[in-house]
Amino acid sequence: MTRALIVIDVQESFRAHPLWETISEPKIAQQVDRLVGLARRAGDTVVWVLHSEPGSGDVFDPALGHVRLMDELRREDGEPLLHKTSHNAFTTTNLQQLLTERGVREVTVCGIRTEQCVETTARLASDLGYRVTFVTDATATNPIPHRDAPEGQSVADLLADPRTLSAEDVVKRTEYALAGRFATIATVEALETAAASRA
Repeated sequence: MTRALIVIDVQESFRAHPLWETISEPKIAQQVDRLVGLARRAGDTVVWVLHSEPGSGDVFDPALGHVRLMDELRREDGEPLLHKTSHNAFTTTNLQQLLTERGVREVTVCGIRTEQCVETTARLASDLGYRVTFVTDATATNPIPHRDAPEGQSVADLLADPRTLSAEDVVKRTEYALAGRFATIATVEALETAAASRA
C-alpha cells in the first residue's frame, strides 16, 4: 500500500458558515465520496482530516458540534481521523508518521479551501518527497475579499466588490501555481478513467 488519499476539512463547519452560499463546489461531498470509493477499491489508505479551533466560539470550535465530516461521508473502520489546528494537514498532526509507517510514497489531496488548506498540504507533501496529485474538482473554496475590504463584510458586499477575487479565479491560480512544481493536477473523472483502464 504505497498511496494515500488525504481528505482535508470536508466538514459541516463550512456549511454552518455564512460564506457557504458562495462556495465554488456545493457538491464537494459527492466528489470526495467518488475519490474515497476509488481509493478503497485500490486498497489505498484513506486519511480524514478535520480543522479544529478549540475555544474559538465559531464554526471550527468542536464544542459547537460542526467539526465533523459532512453528513454524506462515511469513515470506515481503520481509516485514520486527524484533527489539525494549522492550515496544512502535517504541522499539527502525526500525518507524516502515519504515512511513513504505511509505506506511502504517493498522496492524492482534496478538500475545502482549495488555495489554503489543500494547497499548503500539497506543497508540504511535495517538499517531504511525496508524489502529489491535486484533484482540483474535488476541492472547494470561496471568493477572497480584497486586502482593503472592511472587516466583517457581508456576503452581498463581498460579491459586489469588483476587487474581490472570484472562487473560479482562486481555483485557476492555485492550479497554475501547483502544476509542474508541487503536484500533478487531475480531475475525479480522469482518475476514474485511469482506474478503469487498469482494472
